[in-house]
Amino acid sequence: MLTFIARIGRSTIHFFGEFGQIIILLRNVVRYLPRIIKDRSLVLEQMMIVGSDSLPLVILIGAFTGAIAALQATNLFAKFNLVGIARPFIGGSIATVVFTELTPVLTALVIAGRVGGAIAAQIGTMKVSEQIDALEMMAIDRNRYLAMPRVLAALTMMPVLAVFSNSVALVGAFFLTTLKFGFTAEIFFDSVQRFFQIHEIFICMTKSLVFGGVTALIGCHVGFATEGGAEGVGNSTVRAFTLSAASILIFDALFGYLL
Repeated sequence: MLTFIARIGRSTIHFFGEFGQIIILLRNVVRYLPRIIKDRSLVLEQMMIVGSDSLPLVILIGAFTGAIAALQATNLFAKFNLVGIARPFIGGSIATVVFTELTPVLTALVIAGRVGGAIAAQIGTMKVSEQIDALEMMAIDRNRYLAMPRVLAALTMMPVLAVFSNSVALVGAFFLTTLKFGFTAEIFFDSVQRFFQIHEIFICMTKSLVFGGVTALIGCHVGFATEGGAEGVGNSTVRAFTLSAASILIFDALFGYLL
């Protein structure tokens, strides 16, 4: 019993220790934001990695997200023979679910796997090969050179990716409802327009901003803490994605309660 309690205590202390380190990393990143203009080449390079390089995968995920959301919504109404009655409201309900929940979360999970793991692997490789020590010998702050561009790029590009994902998801939902239930563009998009609320965009952008920042911060933190050579780099990659995915879902639940 005492061993179990001690294990819980150690895990709790470790959790708050890591949380504090991530907050300190965030503070250091914010401190170097005024250097964006001087370090714009580093920031733009990371924006390309997070944004344009991830766009094809995000578009693919978005299209199928919209189609699946439309399929589930229409099947639910069809189960109770309510498709005819609910037809004017289906487009709006699909848009609400897509904008406020599905695309922010699924896009963030894709970026956590593709970018968050890559950040941890890149920085972790630099850590175990002593390249970060070499940067410090040259008086180059690792937070400015490595962390700030990656966090800023994720903060900037995640909302942009969410916009693309939302647009493609609506198109995917429209095509599925048209093919399976005979919806027309006028019926579907008129429903979206009539029941659309501007705060749904605000929720989507806020979630995407937070998810992107959390993913990049965790990737950088895990990368800086990497030890143990190639095996350590592999473990850090998996750990960065695991922590990022768990954090995204936790923050999503908090947003659902608060917003």
